Amino acid sequence: MEDHGEVESEPQKDSSIINVPLLFPPPTQQPPQPQAQPQTNLKPLPSPQQQPPPFQQQPQQQPTDPASPTVATTPEPVSIGDRDKTLPKSTDTESEYEDGRGFGIGELVWGKLRGFSWWPGRIVSWLITGRSRAAEGTRWVMWFGDCKFSVVCVEKLLPLSSFHNAFHQPTYNKQPMYKKAIFEVLQVGICLWYRLRITQISFSLVYLDMQIKKMIEWAMTGFPPTGPKGLEPPEGKTAVVSYCYTYMYIYICISCGSLNVSLEHPLFIGGMCQSCKNCFLECAYQYDDDGYQSYCTICCGGREVLMCGNSNCCRCFCVECVDLLVGPGAAQAAIKEDPWNCYMCGTKHQCGLLERRMDWPCRLQRFFGNNHDQDFAPPKLYPPVLAEKRKPIRVLSLFDGIATGLLVLKDLGIQVERYVASEVCEDSITVGIVRHQGRIMYVGDVRNVTRRNILDWGPFDLVIGGSPCNDLSIVNPARKGLYEGTGRLFFEFYRLLHEARPKEGDHRPFFWLFENVVAMGVSDKRDISRFLECNPVMIDAKEVSAAHRARYFWGNLPGMNRLVRRGPFIHFII
Repeated sequence: MEDHGEVESEPQKDSSIINVPLLFPPPTQQPPQPQAQPQTNLKPLPSPQQQPPPFQQQPQQQPTDPASPTVATTPEPVSIGDRDKTLPKSTDTESEYEDGRGFGIGELVWGKLRGFSWWPGRIVSWLITGRSRAAEGTRWVMWFGDCKFSVVCVEKLLPLSSFHNAFHQPTYNKQPMYKKAIFEVLQVGICLWYRLRITQISFSLVYLDMQIKKMIEWAMTGFPPTGPKGLEPPEGKTAVVSYCYTYMYIYICISCGSLNVSLEHPLFIGGMCQSCKNCFLECAYQYDDDGYQSYCTICCGGREVLMCGNSNCCRCFCVECVDLLVGPGAAQAAIKEDPWNCYMCGTKHQCGLLERRMDWPCRLQRFFGNNHDQDFAPPKLYPPVLAEKRKPIRVLSLFDGIATGLLVLKDLGIQVERYVASEVCEDSITVGIVRHQGRIMYVGDVRNVTRRNILDWGPFDLVIGGSPCNDLSIVNPARKGLYEGTGRLFFEFYRLLHEARPKEGDHRPFFWLFENVVAMGVSDKRDISRFLECNPVMIDAKEVSAAHRARYFWGNLPGMNRLVRRGPFIHFII
């Protein structure tokens, strides 16, 4: 979008989808007493300017149907250009919006731009816009609905309490983005009234429409029972930052600060852009020789990282993210603390603006399991075989290693008639022969296995394998990718998998499983999925052992994509 005084944040969202935070029902009783309000561990600064008295002249309705306010007519501040991740200390102490004209940081307002209806927004600091200070008599406004920024003259602002005069019903009926903006501003208003935090939850559209209707009725009647006073933000600049910005925080990528958010961060409250998502997918499960993560848990980057002192944790946090999100000096305080428990295993779920998600294990698994940009048909389901009719199976194991496939099948109680393994490492072959008393049929290099061999050794009921990851893992700076070096061995698995599949008309059950490293390039993972015609699931070995080994699995095993939940048996195994 092109506009005066607006920070370009992201392409136009799909306005037909309402994906917003938790809705609290309109209040029907007196609000809680002040002593019940949550306490903050930050010393509040002087409160912002109070809201001005209502205008004498009522605003005129604008008979337009805007998608969002995108044309500002007020002076545009000069861009301050690129800045460091941490802001200069001088900006923290300088006052803002103290021209005596009201509308302080955190206040909910209506803003008027030429050619558009009155639109709900919130007064914000220039620090979060990436631009310079607003001129005297103007305010930075973050618009609800699309979370863009504009600088607006105070003459073009109204308090949210003027809802009855500023609300435009025709636009609400026709524009989903306007409807979303109204829902968001009223939701924040209710949370301010209750002094509650905003969380995330999904609603059915029917229930959502009912709640929005109740909220509008509450606003049209003057926000009873306390009126506009209940909509005032908490006193103190630090309270505004820690409380009011929590809502806007989900629209900012906490990894890089971008406003072009495409999803939520899986570990902490906040957003994530597409670029950081790809980086997270590739780097989150990279480990150094000391067993710790190679990169920061938040941004998957960082030049200097803090390592957790918990022996059961392997996470790192970069100094830049810690100082920016937890608070200035937090990194130095963590360095002096010995041992230091990181923000994932510490007892406090929130430190500054860094708030750990309560359901982060499930979110992390869904993050790696639902990050696919390709859709495939679901795998074929086979009817269960009665126990008395089950027969020993034949297994083809490619890149077999030390025959752990046969070991697991034994532990599962599955009878194996023939186990054919392709392996070239002499030491691994020796281990397999000794541990399994010669029950394994070794066939040498996978590249020498032909279609005729598959017909002679089969038919196979299960094909498993995991090609070498040396040229796929981004840990290797000299990696050659999927189409060169050892990466090409994946196509040997693909070739023999198709040779072993049941032919047309043969309805016998057939299962397969392919495994490889998580820390591979996004394009390589996409190509593997395209050839195997399914998306992978991510499973970490730490769920069933003491090792941290996250791997992608492609296959058609029943239930392989269900969420892994920790149980007592895991601790028993460890």
